[in-house]
Amino acid sequence: MARAIMLQGTGSDVGKTVLVAGLCRLAANRGLTVRPFKPQNMSNNAAVADDGGEIGRAQWLQSLAARTPSSVHMNPVLLKPQSENGSQIIVQGRVFGQAKGRDYQRLKPELLGAVLESFEKVAAGADLVIVEGAGSAAEINLRPGDIANMGFATRAGVPVVLVGDIDRGGVIASLVGTHAILDDGDRAMIAGYIINKFRGDVSLFDDGIRAIEGFTGWPCFGVVPWLRGAARLPAEDSAVLERLARGGTGALKIAVPVLPRIANFDDLDPLRSEPDVELVFVRAGEPIPADAGLVVLPGSKSTISDLADFSAQGWDRDLQAHVRRGGRVIGICGGYQMLGRTVRDPFGIEGGTLEIPGLGLLDVETEMAPEKTVRNSHARSTEYDAPLDGYQIHLGITRGPDCDRPSAIIDGAPDGALSADGRIMGTYLHGLFGSDTYRARLLQSFGLLGEQTNYRESVEQALDDVAGELERQLDPRWLAGLLG
Repeated sequence: MARAIMLQGTGSDVGKTVLVAGLCRLAANRGLTVRPFKPQNMSNNAAVADDGGEIGRAQWLQSLAARTPSSVHMNPVLLKPQSENGSQIIVQGRVFGQAKGRDYQRLKPELLGAVLESFEKVAAGADLVIVEGAGSAAEINLRPGDIANMGFATRAGVPVVLVGDIDRGGVIASLVGTHAILDDGDRAMIAGYIINKFRGDVSLFDDGIRAIEGFTGWPCFGVVPWLRGAARLPAEDSAVLERLARGGTGALKIAVPVLPRIANFDDLDPLRSEPDVELVFVRAGEPIPADAGLVVLPGSKSTISDLADFSAQGWDRDLQAHVRRGGRVIGICGGYQMLGRTVRDPFGIEGGTLEIPGLGLLDVETEMAPEKTVRNSHARSTEYDAPLDGYQIHLGITRGPDCDRPSAIIDGAPDGALSADGRIMGTYLHGLFGSDTYRARLLQSFGLLGEQTNYRESVEQALDDVAGELERQLDPRWLAGLLG
């Protein structure tokens, strides 16, 4: 059986995903066969694993860091929120059903078998498995039936390293408080802790480390500074959109309305990395900027409800004005569906609204269908004759006159639509901006230089930078024991 370690947080968004990715790359750089694992993830940022089926985008990134093919077993339970208190449940890559929060709590014991089965498959043939928890280890109200944190760790016998985020404050209290409220069995699983996102002179926290050890007896495995390479990696949680800076004053302003159920927003990361682009995430209550040259409507986990919210924000009027000024629009997946004349849901897949008018910028109509399209795809842009590699995760079939002008050829078949004047484009392909040639030619169409930078290479370099920083900052004795 492979060695394994589990990183759990004292709270959400403490940086576990990046630390797991960095440790995976560090282990891979040392020649180990290392694989990531996350028992349960909640995210609308999904990827299509190499063996088919959906996993969290973060586990796809971690498999890239580990230099190993991604698998649905790396994230056996994926929850995709589609309402305030309900989610679609993906188990081992396939749709299992839907449940509201309280109903899901009753389902978890049933899912534990799938989680443990997947962990065995991931561990088979590996030297090391690095496991990521979800949320907080201290959520004792959710401990009965838990499959995401201590419930998994105790059943699988995997030791735990706690991660505390010092940047948000209260890190000493969060670690000591976690120690205080865990029961003896769970507390015994914790091998030590890591302080993450430290700014400034690390020696100033020496007294903090002594205090934590005095209260808990846990050793500190390192104080990790704010990892600059992390900013160049795709973000997993849409909460990060609330913190993203608007950027500089790029020659091209691209506006992205932030929908309540935004999905796969990492599609936009390659644009954010371009020096001539100012990517503006438009929040609720803000207008779409009048000086934007391009508006991108991203994916959505719930097209109909997000479309209703889009209009309620007044963004439909802003978008019409943008088009009248000569602006351009790209819709991806759910955003593509919104651009048509109508979205129908005769089976009530997304809820009680069976039909809603679209934005009317493309002469197409979408009808939701029970069968979900989930696959990695090779494609070609018909606009720029550029190769595209991406993936599709969507419900619904879109048809109409503008589909006679497909925006891409995916796996040999036409996809998407273009308006007659070519200024409105929709596609079901996620990842098109990750094509260096496509992105360069898109920017050139706006009069920019559009140099063909290598986005994938920049992500690989960021992973190496994170791994190098962890090697410098983490306790070398702990690393030696972990990496062998």
